[in-house]
Amino acid sequence: MAQRPERADALRNREAVLAAADALFAASGSPQSVSMDDIAAAAGVGKGTLFRRFGDRSGLIGAVIASRLEPLQRAVQEAWGAAGSSPRQRVLDLLDASLRFKIENRNLMSAAEDAGLSSPYRAEHYGWWHDLLRAALEQMPGVPHPDFTAHALLAAIRADLVAHLIDDQGMDSDGLRASLAAYVDKVLGGE
Repeated sequence: MAQRPERADALRNREAVLAAADALFAASGSPQSVSMDDIAAAAGVGKGTLFRRFGDRSGLIGAVIASRLEPLQRAVQEAWGAAGSSPRQRVLDLLDASLRFKIENRNLMSAAEDAGLSSPYRAEHYGWWHDLLRAALEQMPGVPHPDFTAHALLAAIRADLVAHLIDDQGMDSDGLRASLAAYVDKVLGGE
């Protein structure tokens, strides 16, 4: 049975809630400090609308992450289809794009883990990153167990690790990106 299209007012409310949550989370520096009441007021909707639409705080955080990931995923898909890049370069580009996203959104990504959004390995976006990465690794001769290697490379850029390295250890984002590129080069056997 086909799903009915979303009502215009429900779509507007959803977009208003996501925009308000995104802005408040970014302004606060800590999504955990933003209440659902604050988000509802900023979006101009009732608190019940938030809970009906997103279930709970973790559902709302997940929806904000998904909305931030959409343009990045489109850009990666377009670049992925471009002719001329080697599987090795696609691996490097994909991991760098994911790392940049996690650097820029580390408070939100950490909040998702803190909010109990389950294992990061069960997140829909993790599966997307993993599938693309594994596909590129499968095209590279000499990479043993592309599925495991994809998981291991993605583990190197977990949100909690990124936050720890930048916020606790004082590593700058360029240094982190360079370290990741060197690590990936080592794992893939250098060229």
